[in-house]
Amino acid sequence: MRIAYHAESLIDAHLVKNALEQAEIPAFIAGEFLTGAVGQLPARDFLAVMVPEAAAEAAEAIVRVIDGQLAEARIAAASDDDFGAATFPA
Repeated sequence: MRIAYHAESLIDAHLVKNALEQAEIPAFIAGEFLTGAVGQLPARDFLAVMVPEAAAEAAEAIVRVIDGQLAEARIAAASDDDFGAATFPA
C-alpha cells in the first residue's frame, strides 16, 4: 500500500477515498479510528488515504484534482468568514 493523500480532516479523507473508489481504485483510510483519541488537534499527521502500489499512479491524478478542489473550497470559506466578520461585527 502507498499513501496517496495526507488528509487534514476525516471528511477530506472520505471525499478522496470515495473519488478513488468511483474510479474503481481500492482505497483505505489509515488512522481513521485514531481521530477520537486526538480530539481537537489537527489530524493531518494521523489520516492518510492509501491505495495499492499498482494503482498509485492512477490515484495520483485523481488526488491532485480533488486536492485542488478542496483548496479552492477552503479559500472560498476563508473569504466568506472574512466578509462576515467585516459586515457583522461581534
